[in-house]
Amino acid sequence: MITCSNCETAQFLQITQSRVYFEDGEMINEISETYECTLCGATGQYIYDEDRDTEDVTGDVELTTERPKHA
Repeated sequence: MITCSNCETAQFLQITQSRVYFEDGEMINEISETYECTLCGATGQYIYDEDRDTEDVTGDVELTTERPKHA
């Protein structure tokens, strides 16, 4: 789950830009999403790269497997 690292919740995150890249027209090779927290104004980006099998987050968002502290 992607959460705002300032507010510690995903409740107020809004996707402001999303891009899906298809290298061969069928398989998804990359997913890129830009987020903004409507509560505190923080921004960040999530990128998934199929070729390297990696997930990267930058800015004021974080990727977690735990439930957020605030719902």
